[in-house]
Amino acid sequence: MTTRRPGAAAPHLQAPAADDPREVGGYRVVARLGSGGMGRVYLAHTPGGRPVALKVVRPELAGDPDFRLRFAREVASAQRIHGLYTAQVVDSGADAPTPWLATAYVPGPSLQQAVNTYGPLPPRTVLLLVAGIAEALQEIHRAGVVHRDLKPANVLIAADGPRVIDFGIAHTAHASALTGAGLRVGTPAFMAPEQALGRPTLPATDVFALGALAAYVAGGAPVFGEGPDSTVLYRVVHEEPDLGRVPAELRELLWHCLAKDPERRPATARVIEAVRDHPAVGGRLHFADDWLPHEVTTEVRRHADLPAPPATALATAFYAAHTVAAPGAAHAPSLPPRTPAPEPAPEPAVTAEPPVRGRGRGRAAASGRATGRTAGVAAAALLLGAAGAYALLDPGFGDGDGGAGEEVPEASAPAPVPTAGTPTPTPSPTPPVPGYTAVYTGTALTSPDQSYEFDVSAGRVVPQETASWYVGRSATEFYVPENSDAYIAQGEGLGLAECVKGLESRPVTALPFTTLRAGRAFCVRAQDSRDIAVVTVLTDSPGDGPVRVSVDRYRHDG
Repeated sequence: MTTRRPGAAAPHLQAPAADDPREVGGYRVVARLGSGGMGRVYLAHTPGGRPVALKVVRPELAGDPDFRLRFAREVASAQRIHGLYTAQVVDSGADAPTPWLATAYVPGPSLQQAVNTYGPLPPRTVLLLVAGIAEALQEIHRAGVVHRDLKPANVLIAADGPRVIDFGIAHTAHASALTGAGLRVGTPAFMAPEQALGRPTLPATDVFALGALAAYVAGGAPVFGEGPDSTVLYRVVHEEPDLGRVPAELRELLWHCLAKDPERRPATARVIEAVRDHPAVGGRLHFADDWLPHEVTTEVRRHADLPAPPATALATAFYAAHTVAAPGAAHAPSLPPRTPAPEPAPEPAVTAEPPVRGRGRGRAAASGRATGRTAGVAAAALLLGAAGAYALLDPGFGDGDGGAGEEVPEASAPAPVPTAGTPTPTPSPTPPVPGYTAVYTGTALTSPDQSYEFDVSAGRVVPQETASWYVGRSATEFYVPENSDAYIAQGEGLGLAECVKGLESRPVTALPFTTLRAGRAFCVRAQDSRDIAVVTVLTDSPGDGPVRVSVDRYRHDG
């Protein structure tokens, strides 16, 4: 049974914005699923009514010949993968003026979202996930691809098992520059030692990531802790994983997957066999109705609750009913071109700018590992060559990289990984609105480039895909999680009372820099907790440069 109003978008969907296309490559756009630094992802339908995830590249990338060439090559690689536990690529427009990609729509949250929302998953669920993901990796490797960025954000949960996504599309925007610099891509907490050291990646590299992913899902914390990237990489290469939070019955299997030596890790077929033989599974790998905890099953069903495929007139009505735009704003008809969001009148100037407190690394949740856990963390400098041999890149469409097993040249000189301190939130002594308590106020943060986002929960700057409640930025706009609401202040400054009222009466679906110039403010509300963050912009139209903001976070006490 659905609980949303007739014609309303499901909770995990956003109504299309004024500059979103109505149709791309013959696919009718219904809603926005999310966005990242590389592009936007839409729920769309085929002419026959089947839902697809339609991934549209940002227009500013379309003019880069190197980008277009690599995008086409990696789409071709992804189209060779046909596993039942992967999100199948069904169509693409690599040669279109604005490139796009259509994959099968997976009705479910990511593992990252599930763990962030509901906590660690039970051992039997984890074992079934491991078997399904291992089978997906078999198909990926059979196509000559090494994923190289397998992590919880790149695995979606469906009612009949997991789906591995992003086999090389997400990092295309940065690939040419990285190849020239000899850099690697990946996410430190899930990188294998050989990957961290800039050595060739193998199918066994993905098995290591599978072990780290499963341990995180089972224990709720990364097995190599948190902290600066160089510190995490040092642990990956030189220390054993911390499986203390992982249930005892899972440790032996995961320990083998996390072997430092690639040759000592089990093949994916052996991983599946080990899961089948595990007492918790009982010799039968089957995604029955009870394979997920009840609350996660409910979340999956919510994702399956989609608007009906619109006819042309119905699609027009959907836009009219759900798009919030300034008077006189017109909807973009289709790609290309893309029309910028309407800009309201006169922006106030910044009167004062708080100092920037720096940026941090890691998720808001504690990992149980203190920064001082690694004796002589200064020794992480020994790994700077490895830290410089990879890059945390924009997740774009979901954040995978696996360009057909392609090897990137070794670095001629190490490139430093950005690290800095974490700002200390400043609590406010009194709640400004009944029902809300200030967690911190006036916290100034700087995102150095599009690969970093603002972790609203913790009040710090982190790499993309590491925070559950965040404000990200591209070259042209801010973006927020698909399950968050947003409101832009109508005048100078933004108080909590105006924010609460505006979220109910004038929510927005786009946060463009053309509107949010220096001095302007907007607020974001988390759907699950109803917490609110007020963000004041301190940077004028930064493009690819640093973005500076001041953030106030308020906890909802109801």
